[in-house]
Amino acid sequence: MDKQKNILVLGGSGFIGSNFIRCNILNENNNILNIDKLTYASSQDSLHSIFNNSSYAFLKGDICNTEFIKKNIERFKPDFIVNFAAESHVDKSISNHSEFIESNIIGVYSLLEAVRDYYDKLEIDKKNSFRFLQVSTDEVYGSLELNADSFTESNKYDPSSPYSASKAASDHLVMAWHKTYGLPILITNCSNNYGPYQFPEKLIPLIIMNCLMEKNLPVYGNGENVRDWIHVSDHCTAILKVLENGVVGNSYNIGSEYELTNLEIINKICKIMDSKVPRKNNLLYNQLITFVKDRPGHDFRYAINNSKVKEHTGWLPSISFSKGIEDTVNWYIENKNWWIEKVKE
Repeated sequence: MDKQKNILVLGGSGFIGSNFIRCNILNENNNILNIDKLTYASSQDSLHSIFNNSSYAFLKGDICNTEFIKKNIERFKPDFIVNFAAESHVDKSISNHSEFIESNIIGVYSLLEAVRDYYDKLEIDKKNSFRFLQVSTDEVYGSLELNADSFTESNKYDPSSPYSASKAASDHLVMAWHKTYGLPILITNCSNNYGPYQFPEKLIPLIIMNCLMEKNLPVYGNGENVRDWIHVSDHCTAILKVLENGVVGNSYNIGSEYELTNLEIINKICKIMDSKVPRKNNLLYNQLITFVKDRPGHDFRYAINNSKVKEHTGWLPSISFSKGIEDTVNWYIENKNWWIEKVKE
């Protein structure tokens, strides 16, 4: 960025948000205010390395609390606002969807109203440079057949789960606040993320940690569901590029265009684990693979066409999956203290 920015981050203590904050503090040197509700999937430990940095501040708060958000927006005077705050676990949305409706729909509506109040009072030069970015998911597009073209930004929304439906609703709200009220918004729809500090419920950390504990490695159905995988650092770099160069009122698909089945992912992790932390008696980690009943409404394939974000912003993914997954396995091996208590919870 050309000059230091004030960036308000909502949900910055979660997996992707905390990586985004560390990237900005350590590489971009922007001023960050992180407001996070600190739900079960958030962790203050994810940001321990920057707690004492003068460019970082934290407040515990909920995006549903409009007055609280309004007050702190006015105080901080952000140039950019990035919303990561969301309930995001598909399985949990199937068994307890009310939290997803509250956070991902009601919370985003409340946040938009607070942001609109702030934006309407800005002077013209500040209005011209201000941006609100909603971090969303490729799951809003629904499922693809194996040989179908990858998702582009012109694909219609066709969500399958309560989670993806709630994210689709929030995207529609954000776009409506742009079209009706002139709010300068951007939306990013990203593929599956992986990397350090990801909560144990997600596939890659779950498999790594179950390997380390020599527990069964659960695989839904036949393991042939396909996902596009991107390292979280590449995702965060893309968000910065979209903030800087994205066209207001546009959405951008972010992905690495690297597709793997769930079973391929698990076998790759097992091979890395075999070389780094071998099991006793010549046992292999893939012997722990256990096929379990598929979850309801399980989308078969997600795939991202990232041409638009590359064309508009110049962004390119820089971390290969082979390097990224090995680095991620190493991180979980070396940071057992970070995740072991979360597994117990």
